[in-house]
Amino acid sequence: MSILASLKRLVAGPAPSPVDQLYTAVVATARRPDWYVEGAVPDTLDGRFDMVALILSLLLLRLEEVTGGNIRHPAAQLSADLTDRFIADMEGNLREDGISDQAVPRHLGHMVAALGGRLGAYRAACGDAAAMAEALQRNLYRGADVPAAATAHVVAESRRLSGQLAATSFARLSAGMMEPAN
Repeated sequence: MSILASLKRLVAGPAPSPVDQLYTAVVATARRPDWYVEGAVPDTLDGRFDMVALILSLLLLRLEEVTGGNIRHPAAQLSADLTDRFIADMEGNLREDGISDQAVPRHLGHMVAALGGRLGAYRAACGDAAAMAEALQRNLYRGADVPAAATAHVVAESRRLSGQLAATSFARLSAGMMEPAN
């Protein structure tokens, strides 16, 4: 290895873990402008949280499918690690927002419960566009009056993403990639 390559690696730091890569992909997907423009998701802290929760839920549901109910399957550990990464990210965001040390655990508890609730709602709506639209109305839009076209956009994109994840092998997911091999 050349000295230049060694210096580049030293400056860049260690490569991100597959969990960090997957979580970064979740957040990047949740920040796509079309969710907020065509999908009319509120571009607020709550709206961005709800989008991360939606995308993470779709990924966790894919990993749940991979495990086939076997909690010893590596996908179950990846799911737990992603949830831990979500919690660490939310904790960092709360602290950045000036939430006191004493209040952080309570807020985190609410956020984790919200993720769990959304995971259950999206699991129940899996494969049914009308049920997904209802779940999104309750969880993503929080009951706000949203144009049908906006909801349809988010339903279609969620279904497309679910299909993409279903086509992505566990090997690729565990390597930190959310898209199938070409």
